[in-house]
Amino acid sequence: MTMHLSTLLQNPRMRLLCLAGAVLIYLTIITLGNVPGARADIGAYAPGGVLHSIAYAVLAALWFSGSGGTPLGRACKAVLAIAAMGAGDEYVQSFFPYRGASVHDWAVDVSAAIVASSAMALLAARAPVNAGH
Repeated sequence: MTMHLSTLLQNPRMRLLCLAGAVLIYLTIITLGNVPGARADIGAYAPGGVLHSIAYAVLAALWFSGSGGTPLGRACKAVLAIAAMGAGDEYVQSFFPYRGASVHDWAVDVSAAIVASSAMALLAARAPVNAGH
């Protein structure tokens, strides 16, 4: 597993794809999350906190994988990016009468990013430096 992670983290094309994927998923969350009734429909399957945790943990893992630098630096970049994305999501929601901005949701987003980025940093720190190169 760590060998695959190391290869991913060293490949510029894969890192770019990870960042692009994170942006695409974020834009999808912003778009679909604000469709009237969509949030309520999704909420029938999982509570908001679970949805926020999963979505923003995946975004953090992608942002970590797409960033350069040390494992700690990548983790910090991912958490900061997710903090900004989560704030942007809540800001957009504040414009819709059937949605609302929530500091609690933003805190869940950032917490999920911290957990996911920490796990990724631990894995990356254990990965061989020159695997496959």
